[in-house]
Amino acid sequence: MRAHGPLWFSPPIPVKTPRIGIRHEINNVQAAAENLLEWPKRGRNWNKAVKACLAALAGDVPPEDVRVAFEAAAREEGMLFD
Repeated sequence: MRAHGPLWFSPPIPVKTPRIGIRHEINNVQAAAENLLEWPKRGRNWNKAVKACLAALAGDVPPEDVRVAFEAAAREEGMLFD
């Protein structure tokens, strides 16, 4: 079953933007997927996060699984805003 709507998760994951000191708060599957596509580096956890996004959009995994995968990818790629 395909999911409809933004598929929210909480708490949001703060990620860096190209502008110094500015961050995005990612709090749903669609935003996570869009943000992942903008990253310059794409390692092992990036691939897992993309797969989690696709699975959630297909209705196969809950949004919280995307949150966990997205945070791991952000940490690995240096995109997490600490």
